[in-house]
Amino acid sequence: MSRPVGLPVLAESDLVRQVARRLTDAIVQGRLPPGAKVAEAAVARELGISRAPVREAARLLESQGLLEASPRRGFFVRELSARDVDELYALRLCVERHAAVEAARRLTPEARDALRRQLDLMRDLARRDDPATIVEADYQFHRLICEAAGNARLLRLFDGLASELRIVIGLIGHLYDDPDEIARTHEPVLAAIEAGHPERIVAHVDHHIGVARREVVRLLEGLAPQSPASHSQTPESP
Repeated sequence: MSRPVGLPVLAESDLVRQVARRLTDAIVQGRLPPGAKVAEAAVARELGISRAPVREAARLLESQGLLEASPRRGFFVRELSARDVDELYALRLCVERHAAVEAARRLTPEARDALRRQLDLMRDLARRDDPATIVEADYQFHRLICEAAGNARLLRLFDGLASELRIVIGLIGHLYDDPDEIARTHEPVLAAIEAGHPERIVAHVDHHIGVARREVVRLLEGLAPQSPASHSQTPESP
């Protein structure tokens, strides 16, 4: 990451988490693609801070699965293999099937309205042609379903998948030529939850996530593999 990627200057409070959030946004939005080097010095200069909080933020994102550390060469955005994604989606299906059925059983007017507003937001963002923001709204829609399920442990499990899901959901933005399609694919899921029929809910969740699973795996299989080890062996310069 030798060139600026549009990271805004930070305030002096809670720098580590702010840096982590800025880097996460850059990864999800594709400004830091899989395999990209996150050079501490370059990030620190762009954010107008010292290198120490950048290093701590990178370690935090490493623990969350977004970055990988390579000895003497720094941090790189994690690259997910087709197998990684397939395994992730297998777990995601288990979590979201249960979450959607439970959300339907416990659905309150407030939760329904929140899901509807999120769907409206996705449609509005599609009209603005802002794919990076659409995929973040996509993630938030699925998290709202988990919140509506009313199970704190399930929500923590979903959040535990969040970092890897953000990388994958970022890839989904490359699957659709029509931005409206992302919002449209969520409509049957929400309709099934509102109708409250468990079999239909599971079928729609399976279809919705299954299509993304197949297409993202296909996308990754079509990309040339490139791991941090394949980068230059030159240590990071100060």
